[in-house]
Amino acid sequence: MDSIKIGIVGGTGYTGGELLRILATHPKAEIVAVSSRKDEGKKIYEVHPHLKGFYDVEFVLPELKNFEDCNVVFTAVPHGEAMKYVPQFLEVGIKVIDLSADYRLKKEVYEEVYGKKHEAYVEAVYGLTELHREEIKKANLVANPGCYPTGAILAAAPLAEKELIERVIFDSKSGITGAGASPTDFTHYPNLHESIVPYKITEHRHYYEMLQELKALQEDIRISFTPQVFPGSRGILTNAHIFLRGDLEEEEIKRIYEKFYKGCKFIRFQESVKLIYVRGSNFCDISIHKGKDREVIISAIDNLVKGASGQAVQNMNVMFGLEEDEGLNYPPLFP
Repeated sequence: MDSIKIGIVGGTGYTGGELLRILATHPKAEIVAVSSRKDEGKKIYEVHPHLKGFYDVEFVLPELKNFEDCNVVFTAVPHGEAMKYVPQFLEVGIKVIDLSADYRLKKEVYEEVYGKKHEAYVEAVYGLTELHREEIKKANLVANPGCYPTGAILAAAPLAEKELIERVIFDSKSGITGAGASPTDFTHYPNLHESIVPYKITEHRHYYEMLQELKALQEDIRISFTPQVFPGSRGILTNAHIFLRGDLEEEEIKRIYEKFYKGCKFIRFQESVKLIYVRGSNFCDISIHKGKDREVIISAIDNLVKGASGQAVQNMNVMFGLEEDEGLNYPPLFP
């Protein structure tokens, strides 16, 4: 097709805005409809001033009639909201990439973890492209991964695939945008400035995505996860403390990672990683460090790009047979 006609349900939040930013220069993307209930009738740039000059589109209500011409719809809405829209899009033949958590987990797991009945469950492909590329090519519904699981799973998957992990402890630090655009006491500037705050220390919902995907590679893997927020806008740095079965030389570990991610355009191996090396980009940078008692695999992603909207566009490219880096092949912003 000459262009992919795209709709976005939920275009005013951070992920919706980031989708619009990325798709503005995507050579195959044509934005057909973007929804917002509270900003219906406003131009995109009135809500996202940084996008002035890129779109002459008004926000519409999230009703099927406004999206009927779309080839694909991104649902960038809170958890529990996407299930209200996804089935109706699928029913009329529109592909969907869901950025909420509504379709990432099995129905019974979702209901237990999120504490709500799933009224419109449909089996989806988990959209971690580096692990599920072939399934994504044939998918009508892709569940875009959570931001924390993206960095964590990519840090551990090569060793899990070899069934070499005894235990992995994920220590992750995220920028404030991971909490969403609506202000809260937790994200209030004085409460986070000059601080790093652990939260949901042993019970974060994203743990279950890590468990699902890594257990599919190694059934008996043991996983622990603690998230923290640092006073920055973007990025997730994950230290994966991996206790192996037996001992491996660092060069052997590097070969395992290089082979597993061969051909993956957005995986970069670095001697050391920093969040400022991936800012604004769809890259996941990985560094490998051998310790006396464990291996430490460090990953860095931009939580709004590889951890959300960029990965969603990467999945769209795969679904429609485009080059995986179409519209995403640009360097990070530094410093």
